[in-house]
Amino acid sequence: MKKLLIPSLLAALLVGCSTTPLPEDSTGAPVESRTGGTGVAPVVAGGLDASGLPRELTDKNSPLSQRSIYFDLDKYDVKSEYQGVVANHAKYLVANPSFKVLIQGNTDERGSREYNLSLGQKRADAVKRSLTLLGAKEAQVESVSLGEEKPKNAGSGEEAWSENRRADILYRAPDGRGEF
Repeated sequence: MKKLLIPSLLAALLVGCSTTPLPEDSTGAPVESRTGGTGVAPVVAGGLDASGLPRELTDKNSPLSQRSIYFDLDKYDVKSEYQGVVANHAKYLVANPSFKVLIQGNTDERGSREYNLSLGQKRADAVKRSLTLLGAKEAQVESVSLGEEKPKNAGSGEEAWSENRRADILYRAPDGRGEF
């Protein structure tokens, strides 16, 4: 628990010190502006992808397109190399309070079904806890475990297993469109 708490608090401190509160825009879901100004701009028609999400969430050049947090074998602490990913998503959720995310915890194929479901839930909960410590509202974040049921890589061996030990962040827009 201590391993998870200290990095999370450190990340919260860094994010809190380096950001300015963003104003809420009641005319639409605000997203980060790449042109300067307040850092928030409303989503406009044409700014959405095929799933109905802002392109900022799916554009491969955006840091928000990285949606998988990877874990070591039998571990569920968010590694330091993924704390920036979590911080980016927390910042987006704070700026867009009507958006929701589903965190899906996954495991590799090793271990019993029960163990993998439990470990997947711990991984999803660890990411959820980090997001909420960084300012996302509890109501914006749901966590579930898929255990070993949704592998990213169907192969066997360490390379495949390491791709499957993850938590995925899926978004839902205020109008119900999105990934879950």
